[in-house]
Amino acid sequence: MSPTMTANRMPALSLAAVPGRRADTVALAAEIEERGFSGIYCPSFGDAMGLCLSIAHATKTIEFGTSIQPIYLQHPVDLATSAAYLHEIAEGRFRLGVGVTHGPVIERLGVTTGKPLSDMREYVTVMRKVSDNMGGLPPVVLATLRDKMVGLSTEIGDGAVWANASRSRMAHSLSLVPADKKLWIGNMIPTVIDDDIDAARARNRKTLQGYVSLPNYRNYWFDAGYEEEMTAAAAAIEAKDNDALHAAMTDEWLDDCTLSGSVGHIRESVEAWFDAGVDAPILVPSSTSGGQVKAFAEMFAAFED
Repeated sequence: MSPTMTANRMPALSLAAVPGRRADTVALAAEIEERGFSGIYCPSFGDAMGLCLSIAHATKTIEFGTSIQPIYLQHPVDLATSAAYLHEIAEGRFRLGVGVTHGPVIERLGVTTGKPLSDMREYVTVMRKVSDNMGGLPPVVLATLRDKMVGLSTEIGDGAVWANASRSRMAHSLSLVPADKKLWIGNMIPTVIDDDIDAARARNRKTLQGYVSLPNYRNYWFDAGYEEEMTAAAAAIEAKDNDALHAAMTDEWLDDCTLSGSVGHIRESVEAWFDAGVDAPILVPSSTSGGQVKAFAEMFAAFED
């Protein structure tokens, strides 16, 4: 069993508002704060900025932010205006996570994009240029994955946030941050709490299947040392062989980028993520036996002292 967690070693939680449960989600944010979790970070679906504004009013001390807000959804001046407002209302508790999002999302939006690094640099530059007239920006956190975006985060950002990063790769990624540069580091980690580790892994494998279908993620995991798995995954996707795809998503790979298993194992793994240099392990709760309500109930029970 892991040591008793102090407040500064509690993980953060990922929270999204789904239609029909938005008011309940805001109440859930207040409970997350009351239970001593270290942060709340909102993914891109479900109006992350709107949820963050509600969190600002429903909570008093907990840090929170977007993880991420896609830059192609709105003009940088518009996002800077909203972010500056949130920064003031939340009295410095808000972080603005921005990212270029994934190819399929961009296709659905029907927007024309340039190169991800150039687009991100230009977007953040415009936000910073106009922010003085708005009272200043909150910390700007760049959604990152591979080395070049880590480098850009150190250059123009105040932090970097991963989703589904491999813990074994984190030492390499953080070695790219100059010693004199302090970056806030976050990582979103799919988490399933169940004594039946095979069932928990199966749930996380389902969550990660969509990410494995994205070339940028496969390239990241290839660089992280999972060449055989990602080569097999690409072949399975090409062949439209779902069974082969699941076989390519090995337990070793899965356990490196998700959390599956008993309460004790989950808590020990959170400590390992802190020790790897991540300021905010952002657990993304799922359950083998229910939806969001059940997943958060299991999470709350797991981190009760």
